[in-house]
Amino acid sequence: MINWKILNNEFYLYDGTFNGLLSVAFYCYINKSIPCNVVAEEKYIHNLLETTKFIPTNEVSAERVFNGMYRVAGKEVVYDCYNAFLSGNANKELPILKYILNSFEIGPNICNMLSIDYVLEVVKLRKNVLMEAHRFDGLVRLQEICNNLWYASVHPDNNIIENVGQFLMKRFPMQNLILHDKNRKLAFMYSVLKPNNYEIIEVPENIQFSVFSEDEIKFQSLWKTFFKSVAIKERTNPRLQMQFMPKKYWKDLTEVS
Repeated sequence: MINWKILNNEFYLYDGTFNGLLSVAFYCYINKSIPCNVVAEEKYIHNLLETTKFIPTNEVSAERVFNGMYRVAGKEVVYDCYNAFLSGNANKELPILKYILNSFEIGPNICNMLSIDYVLEVVKLRKNVLMEAHRFDGLVRLQEICNNLWYASVHPDNNIIENVGQFLMKRFPMQNLILHDKNRKLAFMYSVLKPNNYEIIEVPENIQFSVFSEDEIKFQSLWKTFFKSVAIKERTNPRLQMQFMPKKYWKDLTEVS
């Protein structure tokens, strides 16, 4: 059992990437220490009462941690950590870090030890991410920009465009896709010319995908008409609608936008 040294009032900063967090885990493991907190450098608010240390991303160290965790703890533990990292929760890093470090001692059973606070937190983060991704699998409204190029904008709480993009890529393998996360200014890009491959790029805020094909405009009009015609005005229940589909998602729905 490793005797971890707890560094009170010391924050570790990193670049905000998953490999960056794995590099922090490597640094902690080598020094047998755990910081008070781990924060992405761009999100850290300086405090005179706290000391900080920036841990640079080291791809070799990150790969060693990833492969070691996969070998010792198994695929499910790695899967838990990665999906928890996709969460939009501002306090996700420290429980994930503890989960990674202790998985080398506990092994595959760590994912079932819900009585441990950091394990429970990682499981909650993972479930929240996967639940939202599942919602968006059925929520995304693809719109045709031009011949066989389809676009959809989303505003998710978590960084789920890779999960949702892979689902759409498999469901519509013969369509060129752009899935645009406007909250994070990221876009999932898939081309039929490169099957089974995709790319995630940063999208400047001033770039807009709002020019649709003539057919798309016609189909949107038809869909809105259908949506209104099947509704029974006397039985409209906005509260129930928001229960099934939170209002924060409505801005990306063709029928209510």
